[in-house]
Amino acid sequence: MKPATANAEPNTAQRYLQQFLGHLQSERRLSEQTVVAYGRDIAALIEFAGATPLAELQVHDVRRLVSKLHARGLDGRSLARMLSAWRGFYRHLGRDHGCASNPCLGVRAPRSKKSLPQALSPDEAARLMALPDDAALAVRDKAMFELFYSSGLRLSELTGLALGDINYADATVRVTGKGAKTRIVPVGSFALAALRAWLEQRSSWAAAAGDALFVSRSGRPLMPRAVQYRIKQCGLRQGLAADVHPHMLRHSFASHVLQSSGDLRAVQEMLGHASISTTQVYTHLDFQYLAKAYDKAHPRAKKKS
Repeated sequence: MKPATANAEPNTAQRYLQQFLGHLQSERRLSEQTVVAYGRDIAALIEFAGATPLAELQVHDVRRLVSKLHARGLDGRSLARMLSAWRGFYRHLGRDHGCASNPCLGVRAPRSKKSLPQALSPDEAARLMALPDDAALAVRDKAMFELFYSSGLRLSELTGLALGDINYADATVRVTGKGAKTRIVPVGSFALAALRAWLEQRSSWAAAAGDALFVSRSGRPLMPRAVQYRIKQCGLRQGLAADVHPHMLRHSFASHVLQSSGDLRAVQEMLGHASISTTQVYTHLDFQYLAKAYDKAHPRAKKKS
């Protein structure tokens, strides 16, 4: 890195960062969680730069930062995400602030071991849904979990749903996903029944809470962290060994639909993946499931000891 030189304004980098985050939120309409992640990743770059203006960082500086973060334990996937955020930030600097070069171009994250997404078995998913319906809280939770599993929603997509997004006549849900893209996804009969039961309870919770589909006892829209907590607690209460989280139900949806239909393109559309390569991970998960079934069932699958 070049010798440190003072920025013309002490808070220039932070000001540029706030402008960029505002652009992501208002123009690109990224979710709040995504914008927060961008801010955290770019803040690491700014901290590393110190008093050196961002325009003076070189490719070797960025490589050194990646190596430093990797040595601290960040895996390749996390570093690839950070590099993507940094590249986007530098494109913003070039377009709006005259930054001549992007030192993140050509820098690659180290490879990390590929891990398959965790999914519940059909029996485990059914056990999670078998919540007692003797309390309003359980009725709401069951509706959320059924909808996660029925339609493969992301956490932010579920918490962003409005009452009018569920079409009971067509058995579909209108989902606003990444990049504010809208898709229509089927809703299964169990989820529809659970949603109807929840709507009967919701009116007493949210008399003046707007049109959020899922709300807290105070009538406010349910926050993502609260959903994560509820699904983890319910998983423990239902005796599931896995650490259940919302994305696990999305993975379970994709895996089980693919196992039954074999239609990768349909699963891609329902998940809202821009590229089918993202969806193809579930073919590996599906093969893993089939391999276990083969080992268990085929008389000549196992070696004799």
